[in-house]
Amino acid sequence: MNLFTTARGELRLSRYPEDPREQLRAWDAADEYLLNHLYGAADPDLLPPDTPPADPAGEVVVLGDRWGALTTSLSTGGAATPTEPRPTLVTDSHLAREATRANLARNGADPAAARLLASTDPAPWGPHPAEGPGRIDLLLVRVPKSLAFLEDQLHRLAPALHPGSVVIGTGMVTEIHTSTLQLFERIIGPTRTSKAVRKARLIFSTPGVETRPANPWPLRHHLPEGIGVLSGRPVTNVAGVFCADRLDIGTRFLLEHLAVRPGPLQVVDLGCGNGILGTAAALANPQAAVTFVDESFPALASAEATFRENAGPDAAATFLAADGLGPDAVAAVPPGSVDLVLNNPPFHSHQATTDATAWRMFTGARRALRPGGELWVVGNRHLGYHVKLRRIFGNCQTVAGNPKFTVLRAVKR
Repeated sequence: MNLFTTARGELRLSRYPEDPREQLRAWDAADEYLLNHLYGAADPDLLPPDTPPADPAGEVVVLGDRWGALTTSLSTGGAATPTEPRPTLVTDSHLAREATRANLARNGADPAAARLLASTDPAPWGPHPAEGPGRIDLLLVRVPKSLAFLEDQLHRLAPALHPGSVVIGTGMVTEIHTSTLQLFERIIGPTRTSKAVRKARLIFSTPGVETRPANPWPLRHHLPEGIGVLSGRPVTNVAGVFCADRLDIGTRFLLEHLAVRPGPLQVVDLGCGNGILGTAAALANPQAAVTFVDESFPALASAEATFRENAGPDAAATFLAADGLGPDAVAAVPPGSVDLVLNNPPFHSHQATTDATAWRMFTGARRALRPGGELWVVGNRHLGYHVKLRRIFGNCQTVAGNPKFTVLRAVKR
C-alpha cells in the first residue's frame, strides 16, 4: 500500500488483491494529472486555450478507473457531500471494482459513496433509468488498453451527455494514439489534448456529434475447421475481449490436443475469455458442468453468449467474476470439487509483464481440484510454466509442443 498525494489530501491506495510484496502502485501520472486539473492545481499553460473549468459536481461518471484512485479521490476528497450525487464507476474489471471498494473503505468513505457498475450492466442512462443518473454532467475517461472497449463504452455513454457536459480523458502518452482521439471526435465531438506532464496527457472532448456511427459491438464470427468439436461454430465477442475477431493461436493449439473424459465432470474454464475452451469441453462431454471464470466482465458476457448458442440454453454452466480460483471464488468453486481446469493464462497486467496472475491461477487451480483432477495449460514456450507447475503440483507432463507454444498437464496427487 502506498500514499497518493492529491491537491485535496493523501489517500492510502492498493491494488487488488493486496500483496505486501507488490511493487506496482495503484495509480500513475495520468491519474494524478487529471485530479490536479479537477482540483485546480494543474498549470493552465499546459491546457488547450479556453479549456472550461471542471469542478467535480453534478452527475459524475468515471470510465475505466484501473485501481480506484480517481473514484476514491472523488468520493473522499470533498466532492461527495449529502447534496452532491455520488460518482459512478463503470469498469470492465472485477479486480478494479474490488480494488475501488477496498480503497474506499481504507480511506474512510461510506460504502455507498460511489456507485460501482460493470461495463456490461444495463446502462442506467436515459430519461427514466432504473438506477443512476438520467444524464452525465462530467465524464472522466481513463483511456483503456483496448480501443474496442473505448469505442463501445463511448457509444453507450454518449446519449447521456448534453451540451453542458464536460468530457475529459487521461492516459500516458504511449496509450493515446491518433485512433484514440478519432474515436472521441466521431462519437463525442471536437477533441483537443493538453501538453504532456510526466509522460501523461489529458484529452478534452466537447459534446457536439449530431449523428453517431452505429456501435459495431459485439462481434460474431465462426471458428475455423480442424479444431475438434468447435470446428465452424459461432463465437460472440463483447468489446474488450482478447482476440475478438479471430481464434487465439494458443487456444487453437490447446483445442487441437485437448482430451475430455466422459462422465459427470466438474470443469472450470479459468480465465475463460470468450469461453471457447469451456464450450469445447461441454460439447465433447454433455454430462460435464462447466464454470467459466474471468475477472473481465466483457469476457464473461462473451463466454455466456458463445456457450448458450453452441451448447443450448439448458446446458449446465456457471459464469463467475473472480480473481482466478482465489478466495473470492471459494463459495462457488469449493476446494477439492473440480475434475478438470482449462487455462490459457495472461502474462500482462496493463503495461506490466508479470507472472503473478499465472501463479495465482495455478495455485488456485490446485486448491479447487480433487485428487486425480487435472490442470491443462497452454502457454508460450519461453514462459517456462512447466517449472512453476512442478513446484506447485509436484508433476508436469508436456502433452504437445511446437516452436511457440506448449500444452502442459499437471495432476493433483
